[in-house]
Amino acid sequence: MTTIYWLRNDLRLHDNECLQKAISTGQPVLLVYCYDPRHFEMLPLKFRKSGYLRFNFLCESLKDLRKSCKQKGSNLLLHIGKPEEVLPLLVEQHKANHLIFQKEIASEELTVENNVEKALVDFDCNITAVWGKTLYHIEDAPFSPKKTPLTSKSFRLKLTKNTEVRPLIVTPEKLPASPYLREWGVIPKAADLGFTKSEMQKPKQQVYIGGESNGLERLQYYSFEKEQLTSYRWTRNRSLGLDYSSKFSPWMAVGALSPRQIYWTVKKYEEEIKKNASTWWMIFEIVWRDYFKYLALRFDDKMFYKGGIRDRKTEWKSDFALFEKWKTGHTGIPFVDAHIRELNETGFMSNRGRVNCASFLTRDYQIDWRWGAAWFEHKLLDYDVCSNWLNWNTQATEIWYTNPVNQGIKYDKTGIYVREWIDELTNVPGPIIQAPWLLSASEKEQFSAGSYPEPVEIYKKWTRAINRIQKAYQEASEKDLGESK
Repeated sequence: MTTIYWLRNDLRLHDNECLQKAISTGQPVLLVYCYDPRHFEMLPLKFRKSGYLRFNFLCESLKDLRKSCKQKGSNLLLHIGKPEEVLPLLVEQHKANHLIFQKEIASEELTVENNVEKALVDFDCNITAVWGKTLYHIEDAPFSPKKTPLTSKSFRLKLTKNTEVRPLIVTPEKLPASPYLREWGVIPKAADLGFTKSEMQKPKQQVYIGGESNGLERLQYYSFEKEQLTSYRWTRNRSLGLDYSSKFSPWMAVGALSPRQIYWTVKKYEEEIKKNASTWWMIFEIVWRDYFKYLALRFDDKMFYKGGIRDRKTEWKSDFALFEKWKTGHTGIPFVDAHIRELNETGFMSNRGRVNCASFLTRDYQIDWRWGAAWFEHKLLDYDVCSNWLNWNTQATEIWYTNPVNQGIKYDKTGIYVREWIDELTNVPGPIIQAPWLLSASEKEQFSAGSYPEPVEIYKKWTRAINRIQKAYQEASEKDLGESK
């Protein structure tokens, strides 16, 4: 008899309840991951559900996990195929009487779970779905998912005052023997999942490398090595560099880094290094991540509806030309374009960028927010269905407008971030760099900025911010002129 552990977004050995339950059966354990072709299918918007950067990060995570499994006496079976087709074959082949997997939340993933259970109905195989998605375990919450508080503050207070974070599950020193297999499968090439050569993007610099070992290394680096946790509260709204924020989210998204591991590391940091507003804020962010997961459990597919979870009556444009400008970083609004270009190049974007890019697409261009959410799903290494779609839902239908010109002045007045990602504006001085359409033709030639696009519209909402930029640029020009005499 064999126990099969079907891995999904839980690609780690540390703090893993599924793995613990699989080991507790006392049988050989077969770990298997299925590259589901549906994750990489082409959408009607003419890009893939999961893009090349996400595919590459996933492959790195699985390569790292396989290495760890081998070091502990086991292995990881890799298959390309739908789980409901692959798993019954494995159950039959290995006479498996247990199938264990991590429970998911959204409808696509739940449909796959249901399909797997239907495919195994005639087999004598116990199926166990384990909750492992959140910092606070769903069984410990003081409310049922369908009674999840509607505000994040109420959610946080009720949860944190009435619930404790569970201890970490110990990482096994050795894994049970796995069934003998001649072929364990190889990490697939992108072409095996349908990617064309033009889609196989090679970034100028690979900033984020997948895998549990890299996730744990990042956690140690950000906390105890560099002590960046101490200043996180005051740097988290920046956009340039690696250390202004934790960057834990890409590893959390594929389950290579446990939220409880982060929590207990922060608690240790508070004891040994410093406890302050920053350490509190780090945990606050992880609880916010829980909030979106509970909201998804409460509202189900409403988080994908045009009007969002509150069914707002909003009409959206279906303008592919405008959407193309936005998703390629050619809107003519530097603070938006720089963030989109970073996303397209690296698979990551700061929280400040996400807020501004989502607000601009939905409130200025008035494009269907679901298009933007789909582009983020395609690109983001830290894509999480609940966080992504509910963040977009919130920005598009729930909260205030974010002025991208004003935000550019506030968070990148000198233009250092914009110049990092927009080559056409390298020579443009700040703060005029946040509104380069104000430059005269001769100035654009002087600064080699003529190839940067003009905005399709200058919105009245930007007037005050534009006036501030004009005044600052004029004062700087007069100062430079005076100093040159």
